[in-house]
Amino acid sequence: MNDQRNELLHAGIEQLDLNLVEGTEEKLLGYLMLLSKWNRIYNLTAVRDEKAMISQHLLDSLAVLPHLTGDSFKIQTLADVGSGGGLPGIPLAIACPQLKVTLIESSHKKASFLQQAKIELGLPNVSVHCGRVEDFTPVGLFDAAITRAFSSLAEFVKHSAHLLVQGGRLIAMKGIYPQQEIAQLPINWQISQSISLAVPELSAQRNLVIIKKT
Repeated sequence: MNDQRNELLHAGIEQLDLNLVEGTEEKLLGYLMLLSKWNRIYNLTAVRDEKAMISQHLLDSLAVLPHLTGDSFKIQTLADVGSGGGLPGIPLAIACPQLKVTLIESSHKKASFLQQAKIELGLPNVSVHCGRVEDFTPVGLFDAAITRAFSSLAEFVKHSAHLLVQGGRLIAMKGIYPQQEIAQLPINWQISQSISLAVPELSAQRNLVIIKKT
């Protein structure tokens, strides 16, 4: 099973054309093992099969990485809003050690897992905030905030816009293209980029929607 996981993750990373430093894949699998272990008690994710977790969690998160570090849009600080079991924040922090990631999660049980994962995986670039995002006043503002499971785009703007530096971006990982949600964005927010993602071993539609204040 370990070999199958290794092969599946390695093949997916190659398909995503990611150039990750040595040891990254092992740390990603270490995170997967922690997630699977804690999931039995804390119900961190509905996905139980570890092979499915690789595509639906690890590779799905990593597919975002090129769009965080490209020439058009580079970030150094990232807030993961409604992080849950650490997705996409922990895979991104593992794959990109120079990126400072703050995981924001209101559930105490899930935040406890996030703190434990930070310690066990040795992630100095990760911090955890337990609380509602709308009540969070960070010491320093973020270049971007990302979410994978946080309500609608309008709600994401409403609760998370205060986290951003001027010119910062809100990044939403979505399934099908959220045309209706885009139409309901506040008048002073607009689409900066919309990117269709191809996630290895995942047939479902995935779209990355990046929005900014006008």
